[in-house]
Amino acid sequence: MSKYLKDLIAGDLRERLEGVSDLLVVDVMGMKSEKTVQLRKQLREQGIHLLVVKKSMARRATEGTVLAPAFEGVEGSAAFVWGSEDIVSLARAGAKLLDEKQYEPIAPKGGVMGGSKLAAGDIKKVSKWPSRAEQLSLLVGQILSPGATLSAQLLGPGAKLASQVKKKADEEG
Repeated sequence: MSKYLKDLIAGDLRERLEGVSDLLVVDVMGMKSEKTVQLRKQLREQGIHLLVVKKSMARRATEGTVLAPAFEGVEGSAAFVWGSEDIVSLARAGAKLLDEKQYEPIAPKGGVMGGSKLAAGDIKKVSKWPSRAEQLSLLVGQILSPGATLSAQLLGPGAKLASQVKKKADEEG
């Protein structure tokens, strides 16, 4: 393949990965084509992309980006998976696929999370973290909790006083 063609392919990959800061590297070689089609369809339904590409081409395309550490030291064949809401959702989808028998040859190789390299074993660990939506709901709950407590403390005595005033008014009236 000529250098010009390699540059075109690397440019296309760079465009596809523009704005992506998290991805996983997996090995899907040895999987039958029917299973690969099913896998890609299942991932697409979750908003996740899978792309098998030559490692040297992936290194060329991600050179100088936050995704570059994902391909350092990767041996053998590799495919990369990106998309989803956040790295936790992506890792959960990846961990789920690793546990399914129908996609058995699939194996984790690592990845990258915000510029930090992930080892193959880290994918399972990350999948157990709370997702972005879960973290936001926890944060909102923590922010609103003191306000709800304060509101109850302010309204409680006022409601008690109002009921006593009403009771006195009903007795006299």
